[in-house]
Amino acid sequence: MNGRREIGSGVIVGLGVALPPGASQDELWKGYFAQHFSGATRALAQRIFANSGVTRRHAAVNPLLEDVSDWPTERRMRRYQIEALPLGKEAVDRALTDAGLRAGDIGLFVVCSCTGYATPGLDILLARDMGMAADTQRMFVGHMGCYAALPGLGAANDFVSARGRPALLLCAELTSLHIQPSSARVDTQQIVSHALFSDAAVAVVVAPGRRPGYAVREVTAVTDTSTADHMTWELTDTGFRMGLSPKVPQVLAAHVTGLVTSLLDRHDRRISEVDGWAVHPGGPRILNVVEEELGLPPEALAASRATLDEYGNCSSPTSLLILERLRRSAAPPRTVVMLAFGPGLTLYAALLDLRSGVVPAAGDPVPDEVGRGDY
Repeated sequence: MNGRREIGSGVIVGLGVALPPGASQDELWKGYFAQHFSGATRALAQRIFANSGVTRRHAAVNPLLEDVSDWPTERRMRRYQIEALPLGKEAVDRALTDAGLRAGDIGLFVVCSCTGYATPGLDILLARDMGMAADTQRMFVGHMGCYAALPGLGAANDFVSARGRPALLLCAELTSLHIQPSSARVDTQQIVSHALFSDAAVAVVVAPGRRPGYAVREVTAVTDTSTADHMTWELTDTGFRMGLSPKVPQVLAAHVTGLVTSLLDRHDRRISEVDGWAVHPGGPRILNVVEEELGLPPEALAASRATLDEYGNCSSPTSLLILERLRRSAAPPRTVVMLAFGPGLTLYAALLDLRSGVVPAAGDPVPDEVGRGDY
């Protein structure tokens, strides 16, 4: 083992992506947001949209077809459940198929979402609709925002390591439900939010054993509570309102190197040995700061920038979208560091290693012997 510290035994053996219909950033600007903003705000918004690093986004509730900006929160939450259930089901079904498992094989079902709430929630309703076992344990992760996938992955990996049964993680976000009412007041934070955020659902299957896939070595975090007001998600009478301070990149710059190097040191690794980076693209500035602070070559964050360009910032599913891009590439990286940031201000990191074997392409058959009996 070359003296390297091995933590956890879970392996990512399946991943499924589900997206609502998409629209180009230019279409969204010309068809809706150019009219949503007015006066001096419109000129500022046009510059922010043009420099967002986003070309295309997806929306379960497309503002080109349906304006929700004046909807009360209750109406938005009812619509959340209508839209999130089929989207989550599609992502889960694809992940299970990719892993060659059945819903009844799952021992723990973790759901991450901060854009909608209902009781019974997605965890219960999807467990019922997908045919999960009555003894399947469930965990709902809310209020963590963009970094939620990593603590969710950590919980799934801990369960797999302790119980020897597969776990399923679903991250589902419908940010399109939270467009805020138009205002004559210049609010840069809302403009940035409306220019970046998008909808998606991504599910991941973590299983024990020696199957090919990405082994989860460790999940770690650091929180700077002195900057808790820098990133907020406030519940209002008209949906959830994003608070995003321009100081966020400065806080990331102060902590990201220490977080990454300490994680790698515990496994006798160096930054130069990492050939795959899945860095949550909170925006172009975030990626630039991470690249500069870690001394990464320009191509290191190509997958993160491409994900921002093609999907926007989808909150919790985004880092998993980047991982899927990496694992489906012509030469999947051997060592991956995932990084995500959110309220707190919190930085999360995960270290993954590619186990021997070929990651199956989407739709490839999986051996029949991979089932509940192997666990």
